[in-house]
Amino acid sequence: MDVLVLNASFEPLQKVSVPHAIRMLVRQVAEVHEAEADLTFGLFPRPRVVRLLRYVVMKWRYSRQPAWSRRGVLRRDGHQCAYCGRRADTVDHIVPLSRGGRRTCWLNTVAACGGNSRSCNARKADRLPEEAGMRLRVTPYVPSWTQLEALAA
Repeated sequence: MDVLVLNASFEPLQKVSVPHAIRMLVRQVAEVHEAEADLTFGLFPRPRVVRLLRYVVMKWRYSRQPAWSRRGVLRRDGHQCAYCGRRADTVDHIVPLSRGGRRTCWLNTVAACGGNSRSCNARKADRLPEEAGMRLRVTPYVPSWTQLEALAA
């Protein structure tokens, strides 16, 4: 179970593990904002939400786009294969790496089903979607921080 961390201004920052939240309480950088009823973690009530005591400037977060990540691509695409719509568990490069496609580019990656020889990822292999006779059902885009956070909830 994760604990939500709020900035001193009550805006959500991130989720952390319960032990991490307890360490924040011990170091006195946060206070319990909401706790589980009748549950404790050592001397502390088991937190559901903690609030930082000092404001953390988040300007860096909004001045640039989120870094590419496999988990981010899967979240952006709703864990659905961009080719067939089934459950996606891997990432496919639209322009394959062997053809000069970029490895960590939001616009060159989509969620895809994988894991067996009949999956879309295996079927497409190192070809362009048109060459494999496949059509993208979604258009890849660079998500904002807000979109990624909303998709994670």
